[in-house]
Amino acid sequence: MNRSVMCSETADSSARHVTSNGRIPGTQPLSRTYGGFAQTQKSFPGQLTSPSTNRDVLTSAVRWRNVLPAAMTEFWLISAPGEKTCQQTWDKLMVATTRTNNLSTNNKFNIPDLKVGTLDVLVGLSDEMAKLDTFVESVVKKVAQYMADVLEDSRDKVQENLLANGVDLVTYITRFQWDMAKYPIKQSLKNISEIVSKQATQIDNDLKARASAYNNLKGNLQNLERKNAGSLLTRSLADIVKKEDFVLDSEYLITMLVVVLKTSYADWQKTYETLSEMVVPRSTKLLFEDHDSGLFSVTLFRKAVDDFKHKARENKFTVRDFQYNEEEMKADKEEMTRLSTDKKKQFGPLVRWLKVNFSEAFIAWIHIKALRVFVESVLRYGLPVNFQAMLLQPNKKNMKKLREVLYDLYKHLDSSAAIIDASMDIPGLNLSQQEYYPYVYYKIDCNLLDFKV
Repeated sequence: MNRSVMCSETADSSARHVTSNGRIPGTQPLSRTYGGFAQTQKSFPGQLTSPSTNRDVLTSAVRWRNVLPAAMTEFWLISAPGEKTCQQTWDKLMVATTRTNNLSTNNKFNIPDLKVGTLDVLVGLSDEMAKLDTFVESVVKKVAQYMADVLEDSRDKVQENLLANGVDLVTYITRFQWDMAKYPIKQSLKNISEIVSKQATQIDNDLKARASAYNNLKGNLQNLERKNAGSLLTRSLADIVKKEDFVLDSEYLITMLVVVLKTSYADWQKTYETLSEMVVPRSTKLLFEDHDSGLFSVTLFRKAVDDFKHKARENKFTVRDFQYNEEEMKADKEEMTRLSTDKKKQFGPLVRWLKVNFSEAFIAWIHIKALRVFVESVLRYGLPVNFQAMLLQPNKKNMKKLREVLYDLYKHLDSSAAIIDASMDIPGLNLSQQEYYPYVYYKIDCNLLDFKV
């Protein structure tokens, strides 16, 4: 059964692994309590010994610029223990954050009745899922960024394709429902996290292969296109010249191509016949112009070529090394046509793959967030499972005030968790990667793209 709250009166079955004296089978004798769980003096893997320092590390990848400039697309996924009912927990949050002010837009976050397991498993999962969260987020961002690369940074087109389950990301998150088919809740938390891990790894590997193939094709096409663009000093001349511009199949004569600055046209006309011996008089012809230069042809005897090149260089005329070869030119054009056709053929299927797998990766990422909230809530608030998961969309102007209100609302849960400003520079404490509050908190940032504007 999919429920938006994990209430004590319906969660007795979740405590089935706990013995009558409060111990969880497989743990050591208990010496003190932590959030409703008895805690031993031994440290479990991935857990610090003091609740005041049991901080969750959430590492972000690159800080992307806003892709939805009209809306604040940062969400705070939090949980707090149920009061007499979980509805009371929700009501208190609403009163504190929305009804008397406009600090955030809130939604209940639906987490089903998952299998709790033992404390050892939960503590181990807490650490593993922090790493998995970071990895899946990186996959989501890679797919999104590659979508932008393929669509050449067209904001509207990219945003149309970055959907989750057919809806925009904000709608998906605010109306989140657990996908029972992909992530069966009858399986253990570890099995569910492994399903997500395998799925994200597969998408990551497939993306690398597809991106490599498409990038090679795109790169080869761009190299050919680059050859046909740019300055006359470097660009291909194959699409400029014609067969009739050359003296061909002559044992003695050869036609050469010379790049002349527009400001030097008069000098060229005056001097080209005397740059060396054996230049055919009145043989020069202007074939093409760009913004700065012109391409001239000139005919001379073959044995005068080296001397002509040397004298042309002294006079700041650039001789292009070019031989008219109809077969090579035809092959280049055919290669460009083939690459362009292949790129068009691959474009559609690639965009469809990116669209589908972005959705899959994003959905997996939000499920990992839900798993982390569940695990951390059980570790902090204890059994039977009784907490309310809530999704806050902060008002950008009031984020600091919202954090203060949440602290006042939940400081009784852990008095040692003072408000910490991540912008403060405190020696020995890396706050840029560390956020700890008296309530369970994870950030979801939907700003996934870095548009070059």
